[in-house]
Amino acid sequence: MSDGEHPAQAAAAPGTIGARLRAAREAQGLSVAEVAARTRVTQRFLEALENDRLDLLPSPTYASGFARAYARAVGLDPADVGRDIRGELARGAMPIRQHHIEEIADPARGPSRGVVIVAAGLALAVLVLGLLWLSTGMMRGTQEAPATAASPTPVAASRPVPAASTAAPAGKVVLTARDEVWMRVYDANNQTLFLGTKKKGETFEVPATADRPMINVGRPDQLAITVDGREVPALGDGKRAIKDVGISAAALAARGGGAATPAAAPTARATGTTGGVPAAFQSPAPAASARAGSASSAGNTPD
Repeated sequence: MSDGEHPAQAAAAPGTIGARLRAAREAQGLSVAEVAARTRVTQRFLEALENDRLDLLPSPTYASGFARAYARAVGLDPADVGRDIRGELARGAMPIRQHHIEEIADPARGPSRGVVIVAAGLALAVLVLGLLWLSTGMMRGTQEAPATAASPTPVAASRPVPAASTAAPAGKVVLTARDEVWMRVYDANNQTLFLGTKKKGETFEVPATADRPMINVGRPDQLAITVDGREVPALGDGKRAIKDVGISAAALAARGGGAATPAAAPTARATGTTGGVPAAFQSPAPAASARAGSASSAGNTPD
């Protein structure tokens, strides 16, 4: 390296991880920009890998993930490259400093935390109002049911409505890797719930007790998300990594997926059996009430 050359511009020593990556790229006739387009990793991070400047990368986890993605793009074994770079980091041969980078997040990709919280609160309020309205309708139907007591046909108005009909969903959120994907899941207190890479088919269940769980993920399009077994839309198309995106059941519903929101229950005054409401909670037809009254009068007429 010449006296005026910056360390970041120095070529990696032969046989290093950076040199192997560069040699594989050049053997395929690819530019760094083309590899960046394939891996969706920022070009300057790929150049830092080639120059063995891991101190220019966000963290050891990112260094390993970026190196594996680079290796996959140029035909090298990602597992070998990942193992080698972790070994170099463990030996301290390639120092790395911890710092945050702003370009990993794309604010336009998703709502801010404040918007998510407000939307979740509104969704919860709508759900509570819906349950109250449904309960009031059932009470009205129960009060009207005794009018049919004179009918010789027994009714089931006294049967209680199953509690499960108005119970809120559990909101079980499960993340499943469609392909190898790195992610970090954490709560509102920035406590890490999961950090690492999931292989294809591996899952992670977000703890039900987590306070406003959020996620950072490099390839959101490779992460399938289900709420109570129902899949919701992906968090992104994979063109950029995402950060600070809420993944609670309420937050996912607020994003527009709607998977965690139960379907609106029918009112107690619906006719027939449409919507699953028992006939006992419906108002009797005028003609049926008239016939019931006539039958009762006839039964009380003296012989």
